[in-house]
Amino acid sequence: MQLGLSEQLSALVARRFVAAKDAGHLLFSQTQLTTVSASGVPLFGCVKFQLRYCPALAKKPNANPKSDKAPPGPKPDPFENPSSDLLIAQIPRENPSHFLVLNKFPVIPNHFILATTSWKSQTDILEKDDLEAAYACVKEWGSQTDGTETKRLFAFFNSGDESGASQPHRHLQFLPVEAMAQGGDSGSWQPLIDVVSSQPSSPSSSGSEVRCLSHFPFAHFSLPLPSSPSADTLHAIYLSLYRTALATAKGKSGGHDAQASSGPAAISYNLAMTESVMMICPRRNESSRIPVDPAVSQDIAEAGIVALNGTVLGGTLMVKAEAEWDLLRRNPEALANVLSEIGYPQPDLRELSLL
Repeated sequence: MQLGLSEQLSALVARRFVAAKDAGHLLFSQTQLTTVSASGVPLFGCVKFQLRYCPALAKKPNANPKSDKAPPGPKPDPFENPSSDLLIAQIPRENPSHFLVLNKFPVIPNHFILATTSWKSQTDILEKDDLEAAYACVKEWGSQTDGTETKRLFAFFNSGDESGASQPHRHLQFLPVEAMAQGGDSGSWQPLIDVVSSQPSSPSSSGSEVRCLSHFPFAHFSLPLPSSPSADTLHAIYLSLYRTALATAKGKSGGHDAQASSGPAAISYNLAMTESVMMICPRRNESSRIPVDPAVSQDIAEAGIVALNGTVLGGTLMVKAEAEWDLLRRNPEALANVLSEIGYPQPDLRELSLL
């Protein structure tokens, strides 16, 4: 797919982001950033995780009862008719199937979203044109340089109740890797998807050469992408990863669902993609509880509840309370426990049944 943009994607996104931020059309929240080094925790191996602290997330919801004048029914769909102040472009230019729009509440600069122009479910299996459009964005971004190094884009997708998904209208999200790496002490950090893709491949029962970190806290699987893959190739790789995740979550009971290539997904999961790799993790919990002192977190909504979405496949997560921030950055084992609870144990790929 050719995006058909009038200027480079990274320049277009950056220009629209600055304009929207300056005009108050998006709310950018500052975060503190550190890297959790877990050399003493065998489960982590060579992985270093980013930990972000965002106090803006700590505001307690309004406890007042809803007004009688509150509109009934579901909350508005932000992707049904996106604001022109946040809209970046419709793609492809001829007969657009998707549009690009800025995230209205970013914590990382130039966070943007790919959404379907017509309503499609976030919990359905992705279609070929979803993956083709997402890869076109990643490819276009990676073809540009800032004079010193090639720019890179991290794409992620949240699907299902336990995945961290917040909107039912189908959309994938993008974060510039260079923006993720800025700030804090993250100089030695690299995205989890990159660490996994550098591992030796392991043959699975499906014959795919899957890559993973065998002792990591949650099950995950990645497959390399060929140069300039077709929509069919992208979809085939995605379905292979989805079925591996499904077999991990459901075992033989997912055998019938494993044959599906469209319609509702049978599990919650996160998907991630760069220009060279696609990666998935099945999810069993959206969040994990960590032990924080209620006396120092009494003004924090759901203190001690750490929720994760697809950014976990980029090796980063965010907390809202200082007590959570202090506990996780000082205790890598607590972080390992959080990651263990949101996913499934890593299976032996040689024994994994994809019936």
